[in-house]
Amino acid sequence: MKKILLASALAFSPFAAFAMPVVGDVVGTNPDDAKAAIAAKGCTVSDFEAEDGKVEAICKDEAGKTFEVVIDPQSGAVTEIKAGD
Repeated sequence: MKKILLASALAFSPFAAFAMPVVGDVVGTNPDDAKAAIAAKGCTVSDFEAEDGKVEAICKDEAGKTFEVVIDPQSGAVTEIKAGD
């Protein structure tokens, strides 16, 4: 039984490389801190923009897919993640 569980865990471990920030992650309110925290989660930030009282970080994951990571400017927490174009 232990061998089956270990094999299952190893089979799915490559997907861990494609980690992304998730809603609730605190990335910070300073753009440099937020950029570093989002990059540590596997998404390289190319731009920040303020919109509707929130901060949006535009980033690409390791597969090259673009995302908007919406950050609350008061708490520094991720409030939403949208797939980009």
